[in-house]
Amino acid sequence: MKTKNNHLIVVKIGGSTLGQHDTTLTDLVELQKKGFAIVVIHGGGKIITEWLGKQGTPTRFVQGERVTDEVGLQVATAVLSGIVNKELVAKICALGGKAIGISGVDGLLLQGKIKNPDLGYVGVVHNVNIDILDTLLKAGYLPVVSSIGLNIVENPDSNPLTLNINADIAAGEIAAALGAEKLIYLTDIAGICDKTGQVISQLNSHESEELINSGVAISGMIPKIRSCIRALDAVELTRIIDGRRSHALLNEIYKTEGGTTIYKEKQPEVS
Repeated sequence: MKTKNNHLIVVKIGGSTLGQHDTTLTDLVELQKKGFAIVVIHGGGKIITEWLGKQGTPTRFVQGERVTDEVGLQVATAVLSGIVNKELVAKICALGGKAIGISGVDGLLLQGKIKNPDLGYVGVVHNVNIDILDTLLKAGYLPVVSSIGLNIVENPDSNPLTLNINADIAAGEIAAALGAEKLIYLTDIAGICDKTGQVISQLNSHESEELINSGVAISGMIPKIRSCIRALDAVELTRIIDGRRSHALLNEIYKTEGGTTIYKEKQPEVS
């Protein structure tokens, strides 16, 4: 198990945090100035869908993961590692922060293989090389990571060198590899809800998986839940919160209220 880093927070941000009036980037800059070490992993699925639509390419999801053909991979790489990543870094720097944007390919950060041929060029992470993140964090930078990973294949000449990795999954893998103190998902809903639509404040890993198996947790919530469960091998606390609220990230750090906490089940003591 990775030793916990009690000064490091991993934050996954998505489409809900890319709006003009959102406070997430302001919160990130303030936390950085207060001495917090932060790694950001971002999505951008809505923008990918828009660009695919411009090319007349349909979008299909399976359990919250985008089915990615060759055109989809090119668009995802260009949108995530280009448009979205650089826009986020530019905004953070303009707000007075110190950020560097990278992809999962850079420094061999995210290394994966094709997860399921039915999903196309979608990757499952086999290894996380945190060297580049350690270097950037020690230099005082806030790494902003797009979830395009390196395809580790025996014959690269006949396979794509990159893979589209779900950003939620990438965040969980990176948080676990770093041994982060906290993994936070900023979403466009209030938290994980039960079948009546009420937010569940706390879930253990078994209860979380049951929500998926019963069909209560669907679509994009599935990779978030499973990534939280995965990260709990090394991360002290995982949270899924409403990123639409003003200063949601700052409130999360200082108050930890609202949203859903997923925690690891305690193992029975051996007498």
